Amino acid sequence: MSGNGGARARIREVFASAGVTGWLHATEVDGVHDVAVDADTPVCTASVHKLCLAVTVQRLADEGRLDPREQVEVPAAGRTPGTTGLSVMQDPVRMSLRDLLLLALTVSDNAAAQVLFERVGLEEVNRTTRSLGMRRTVAVHTPRDLVELIEEDGAGDLTYLSADPGALAGVRVLDPARTSRSTPREMTSLLAALWRDEACSAGRAQELREALALQVWPHRLASGFPFDDVRVAGKTGTLPTLRHEAGVVEYPDGGRYAVAVFTRAARTAANQPAADAAIGTAARMAVESLRRRAAPGSRRAATP
Repeated sequence: MSGNGGARARIREVFASAGVTGWLHATEVDGVHDVAVDADTPVCTASVHKLCLAVTVQRLADEGRLDPREQVEVPAAGRTPGTTGLSVMQDPVRMSLRDLLLLALTVSDNAAAQVLFERVGLEEVNRTTRSLGMRRTVAVHTPRDLVELIEEDGAGDLTYLSADPGALAGVRVLDPARTSRSTPREMTSLLAALWRDEACSAGRAQELREALALQVWPHRLASGFPFDDVRVAGKTGTLPTLRHEAGVVEYPDGGRYAVAVFTRAARTAANQPAADAAIGTAARMAVESLRRRAAPGSRRAATP
């Protein structure tokens, strides 16, 4: 059941003011109401696709095809580049698959995620999303693939992209037809299923919810909900010009809302705080709209 036009118009204004194109879907985890802003448009998922990887790992564990406690060696040489976690460490590491998954979700560790993608395989991730009804969600690239394609297409040099904006058209990881992709609506469907214990077993779903709540980046989705009694759990995604986050916002009265916000900036600058903040602002507007539509007296109004 679609959200009202007033909320959609205000959200579009937030995106425009931040200099981004935005796509959003917000839905009640335990209801039918939603707010959609171009929510069925295919988008590049970037590291948000690690959510699909995480659910795949947990489902394989449920089936006994993977032991989350299995210890693996991660050599220093040849690690997938990144800015966090194992990607920036200099020595060999031995750790469990479940701890690698924790790093992939909490700090978006590319090296940890690469080990898991290689362990389960892209096609297994795609089987998982298809089984959950996510027909437009496709894993095409691992983190290592993304890094290599960015370098091949010259997108690692933001100065070059700034000087020649037309070069962005040739960057494959920024084209949903050529890279890992989904839609905002399908990502919220995954999150809602995870919060309802439908994506995997209840115990393993709880593990993922706890991990996502430990995510360290407060400047996107969580920035829209700076309240001590509101819990935000999510996963970010970042590539040149792209800033995303998908997560769940939980209120103390029991209200639970899955939100996915994907943005693409006109500028190629690495630091774009207005774009980051727009994600939280747009998410808050969508959730407040959903809470206003709740039956009178069933839940308290959202904090202004």
